[in-house]
Amino acid sequence: MRSLCRRAYLSLPQRGSHSFSTETRAYSSHPPNARLNLPIDYATHPLLFHSSSAIQRHPQFPKESSTSRLNLYQAINGALTHALRTDERVLLFGEDVAFGGVFRCSMNLATEFGSERVFNTPLSEQGIVGFAIGCAAQGMKPIAEIQFADYVYPAFDQLVNEAAKWRYREGSTGGNIGGLIVRMPCGSVGHGALYHSQSPESLFTHIPGIRVVMPRSPAQAKGLLLAAIACNDPVIFLEPKILYRAAVEQVPAEAYEISLSEAEVLVEGKDVTVISYGQPLYTCSSAIAAAEKDFDVSVELIDLRSLYPWDRETVLASVRKTGRAVVVHESMVNAGVGAEVAATIQEGAFLSLEAPVQRVSGCATHMGLVYERFNIPDVTRIYDAIKKAINF
Repeated sequence: MRSLCRRAYLSLPQRGSHSFSTETRAYSSHPPNARLNLPIDYATHPLLFHSSSAIQRHPQFPKESSTSRLNLYQAINGALTHALRTDERVLLFGEDVAFGGVFRCSMNLATEFGSERVFNTPLSEQGIVGFAIGCAAQGMKPIAEIQFADYVYPAFDQLVNEAAKWRYREGSTGGNIGGLIVRMPCGSVGHGALYHSQSPESLFTHIPGIRVVMPRSPAQAKGLLLAAIACNDPVIFLEPKILYRAAVEQVPAEAYEISLSEAEVLVEGKDVTVISYGQPLYTCSSAIAAAEKDFDVSVELIDLRSLYPWDRETVLASVRKTGRAVVVHESMVNAGVGAEVAATIQEGAFLSLEAPVQRVSGCATHMGLVYERFNIPDVTRIYDAIKKAINF
């Protein structure tokens, strides 16, 4: 298993040193007495539902359903369990999936549904996705797991030249490969370096014919994944791996779907619009709280959820109201999701803008191990972008 090899390598003493323990390793972290870049407290975070009554009041979720406190990987496991139980066409496969997966998202599913529906594959991402496309073309609903998003590139040809073009190529026959899901853990965890920290979503948002989705929380993940499985388009489903265990909230026991076509306004405001998705939303929330206190402003926060196609109208309506926009994402700045959002705002809300659109994102460089935390958006960078937009 690649991840085990990586852990084994990192545990070895490094050249020129007598020891290299996790206690002495110089990981980047917040400095003493920091005011902004503090660790995120997911246990009390306002973007998560910490009580059953809170989630039952929300219009997206079943009102009468019982709930349970789940983390992200448990919510995904629940969605996969429901899909496998209710539709015999659903298959689940990937590297180490039958053993529960590296992040435990498929735990116990092979035991319940058998090796014909939940099974391991060889270490061949091109083969995994190619096999999934063939299954979907024959009417199955395959859920393929790429162990890390960093490994998806050998399958890029299959996704772009086969999956994305399938419906277009079929023409008036009505053929599609709906139900094809390619799940992959993505994003930084603080020590993943070159091959376990990438966020490749923008590479797929350039391609018509596939949907790209990234949830921010357990309840969102369950609803979005079930909607993706029911969708008639192939879906790239990116899961921020740092949230697998960190993000915990109440999740309805009943099955439900969340629209793949709608962004969500998480917090309403009137002076600045902050647009993001996935894990950076929690960082944005901290930056917004500090900015509102320091600058006496009201900031609107939007979760895109679906990165392609994305909900332009919700974003444009917000920016026309506030006149200022900050777009935040973890992936690289060059040709990123933020570039598309900023261009759309310029085209559709230019006369409402009071300041240039700000982008806060990963740097246009590869992810260094020690400096990983400096490469991705933090509270200070988002806070400064809000301040710049206000003071322009």
